[in-house]
Amino acid sequence: MLSDPLFLLAGAAVLVVLFILLTGIGGFGRGGAFNRKHANRIMRYRIAAQFVAILLILLFVWLRRGG
Repeated sequence: MLSDPLFLLAGAAVLVVLFILLTGIGGFGRGGAFNRKHANRIMRYRIAAQFVAILLILLFVWLRRGG
């Protein structure tokens, strides 16, 4: 499975979501000007990245089950 490019792409997408989420949580915890300026944008990026990650995971499962 680790040699499957679609699996690696889906895994990378999940890691991107994790990075965006941790950035947003860190900014929220720190507060201040960064949080006021970027919090909503970061969470919108997270939602978009999550959508892509879920689509890639579903595509992987569908193709590997013989879809």
